[in-house]
Amino acid sequence: QVQLVESGGGLVQAGGSLRLSCAASGNIFWFNSMGWYRQAPGKGRELVAAIVRGIGTKYGDSVKGRFTFSRDTAKNTVFLQMNSLKPEDTAVYYCNAVPATGTSAWGQGTQVTVSS
Repeated sequence: QVQLVESGGGLVQAGGSLRLSCAASGNIFWFNSMGWYRQAPGKGRELVAAIVRGIGTKYGDSVKGRFTFSRDTAKNTVFLQMNSLKPEDTAVYYCNAVPATGTSAWGQGTQVTVSS
């Protein structure tokens, strides 16, 4: 089972930036996908950004142009650079990994709060 450890959440004012990190226990180069999802209070979990093997990087419509997904395969870590943050970006952000074999894994979640 892949283990994921997230970091980098916090409180920021609207217009500010945060960078999230997610370190995986396996070799992410061979994962089928890896990315970030978020869940706001009272809402379902939604895609923020993910890299999918054979397809590339996908972004949720609400974050396109503001958020950037990247990865460091040498460190088995993915990042989410979040710029121009809005109050509606407030949510718990979860890292997700789908390995080539085995089951999908989720991180523990990290809170991002954007004040107006």
